[in-house]
Amino acid sequence: MNNMERDLGTIENFEAIIERARKTGPRRVCVASAGDPELLQAVKQACDMGLIYPILTGKSEEIAACAKSCGLREYDAFQCSGPEEAAKAAVTMVREGRADILMKGSVNTSVFMRAVLNREQGLRAGGLVSLLAVYELPGYPKLIFATDSGVNPAPDLEQKKEILKNALTAMKRIGVEDPKVAMLTANEMVDPKITSTVDAAALVQFADSGQCPPCTAEGPVAFDVAFDPAAAAHKGIDSRISGKVDLILFPNMETGNALGKSWLYFNRAKWAGIVLGAAKPVILGSRSDSAAVKINSIALGCLAAGEQEREETR
Repeated sequence: MNNMERDLGTIENFEAIIERARKTGPRRVCVASAGDPELLQAVKQACDMGLIYPILTGKSEEIAACAKSCGLREYDAFQCSGPEEAAKAAVTMVREGRADILMKGSVNTSVFMRAVLNREQGLRAGGLVSLLAVYELPGYPKLIFATDSGVNPAPDLEQKKEILKNALTAMKRIGVEDPKVAMLTANEMVDPKITSTVDAAALVQFADSGQCPPCTAEGPVAFDVAFDPAAAAHKGIDSRISGKVDLILFPNMETGNALGKSWLYFNRAKWAGIVLGAAKPVILGSRSDSAAVKINSIALGCLAAGEQEREETR
């Protein structure tokens, strides 16, 4: 076991996430527009693992047929005329406390997020909504958390602060203590002509100010220095995070999206993702996601929801 594996609060893989989520007890997951056989197959597997109890919105006959085809027997279903109504109904159940987690089913992402972000009837919690992606990479002995690669296209400094706070709060709930954070840019020099480097330096100051959960942050930092101590040494950088990164904060969505997809396609990484900043965890997946990705994301949401519930009852 190397130093990275001994880091406080390290989570090595998704199996560990799933096992921790099991211990919190089944969470009520409301799936918006659930009439999709592949989706309900993953939901059934999550039920069999003891992770969830499903609440399904959509057309009752479609849900019943899909549930029967995959052997899902225990669930609550609520009839809705179409995807938009199903999304609104699912959001309402989560907002009213009848479910702990919201999950996107076979509904368009824009329709789903419009229901989530509705000012009167949605799940707004007063802050910025952002995506936290989690990757399990071959050869890297712990999970890598990364944000934001799916909600905020070009965040400014204040938005990046909110994105960082969202991620650190969720990681603390999941069990990662004092994570090592890389404010990713193209190099380690602050250059006024490159806004991301200026923002990265400011974000380190923000992280050190105590205005967010504890972390060890560095930036601006390039990818090679973040993950290769030899590169850091070659550049004369005395880094506390090199080779030990838990969280990457991306300068923009394109960087995060491209890097994440490169890991999926070329490194055969496993991954999961949840939306943060809403009143409850939101699982925003794609219909093309594998059952494993859906289950990983469900487990991540269950773990975050369980810790959030404990915080609210203290």
